[in-house]
Amino acid sequence: MAEMKMKIEGMSCQHCVMAVKKALGGISGVTSSDVEIGSALVVYDESKATEKDFKSAVEKAGFTVKS
Repeated sequence: MAEMKMKIEGMSCQHCVMAVKKALGGISGVTSSDVEIGSALVVYDESKATEKDFKSAVEKAGFTVKS
């Protein structure tokens, strides 16, 4: 298992937190995600998911991942 910490812009409320959590949880290989306003910590199986997958899911949910 691997972990990735992301900084996320555009989040301002619990609705935003739930939207990001749902987006990350929909990715195959994600075993857990701890999301709070402005950041997320994702635990995942590297053979099933990539950092690119997480960035894409967060952006599709309407937020921006900072490098």
